[in-house]
Amino acid sequence: MSLSAWVHVHYDEVGPVRWLAFALEVVAATVLFSLMLLTCVDVTGRYLFANSLDGATELTEIGLAIMLFAEMPVVTWRGGHVVVDILDRVLGSPVVKALGLLAALVISTSMYFLGVRIFELAERSLRRGVETEYLGIPTGYIVEYIAVMSWFTALGMITYGIYRILTTQPK
Repeated sequence: MSLSAWVHVHYDEVGPVRWLAFALEVVAATVLFSLMLLTCVDVTGRYLFANSLDGATELTEIGLAIMLFAEMPVVTWRGGHVVVDILDRVLGSPVVKALGLLAALVISTSMYFLGVRIFELAERSLRRGVETEYLGIPTGYIVEYIAVMSWFTALGMITYGIYRILTTQPK
């Protein structure tokens, strides 16, 4: 089976968003695998050679940020967040859709403005030359990545998230 056919079978998204979701999940999976290897090397070095890997904590923190924010737009696009639906049957479909639409607008607006603020902090970090303690990695680029992924999350929520709310039939 070709890669294109496999992606078509396993991803419900349509058009270029399907490939974007695949690419973001490849990034997250690669980082997760790298974190696993990093942890194995660090623990092995610590217990067998009495010498841990320098900067392992920094790399783990950066890896977790990359992995989490690579998956955030995909999870948001798919509507994979935890939802409490205790009152859905009591309130009725129109009210539930209106509340879902309001929540999508609030979340997307919040993620957009959060991304703006994070990007401002990234610019300040780059101007000041802030680096990680042991490895000297400029933190501003990681923070800029977080801001951009926050904007992608806002875009995902405002587009397909609202579409899904408006077109989904109640259970």
